[in-house]
Amino acid sequence: METPPPHTAAAPPTDADIAAVGEQLGRVPRGLRAVAHRCPCGLPDVVETAPRLEDGTPFPTLYYLTCPRAASAIGTLEANGVMREMTARLATDDELAAAYRAAHEDYLARRDAVAVLENFPSAGGMPDRVKCLHVLVGHALAAGPGVNPLGDEAIGLLPPWWGKGPCAGGCAAAGETVKEDA
Repeated sequence: METPPPHTAAAPPTDADIAAVGEQLGRVPRGLRAVAHRCPCGLPDVVETAPRLEDGTPFPTLYYLTCPRAASAIGTLEANGVMREMTARLATDDELAAAYRAAHEDYLARRDAVAVLENFPSAGGMPDRVKCLHVLVGHALAAGPGVNPLGDEAIGLLPPWWGKGPCAGGCAAAGETVKEDA
C-alpha cells in the first residue's frame, strides 16, 4: 500500500460504532471497550476488547480487527505464506527479532494496563513466531506506526480496504474521512 491509513485516537464506542461492529462481525460484539482505530471511511476497523469477557473467560486478543474487507485481504496474505516467511526472518534477523519482542512487550503492557491475564501469551504468535496477521495488523493500527514491525509490514502489503467505501451501512460516520492524530 502506497499510503497506509492514518493513525487515529482510541475512543469510547458510540451506539453507531457498536451497530457497525455488529454488522461487520455478524454478531453482537463481546467485551468491546473502545474503538482502537478508525478506517479512513470513518467506521471502526479495530476495536479494543476486555482481557476478560463478562463471564470471566480470558480473551487475550486486546486489538480485534473488525473490518471484513481488511480481514479478507489479510487472509489472502496468510494463505500466500507471508506468516511463514516472516517467522523464518525472525530466526535470522536479530534486529527484526528484537523489534518484534518489543512489540510483544508493548502488547502485554497495553493489555495489562486494562487487566492482567496471568500465564497468557500476548497474541498473534508474538514474540517468537507469526501466527495471526490479523492480530499484528490490529496492534499496528491501534498503536500507530513503528510499534509492531511485522504488523506495519503487513499493512504495507494490503490494498486500501476502504477504497470501495464503508464495509457496513447505517453509520453516521460512513463516508467521512478521519484526521490523523496531532
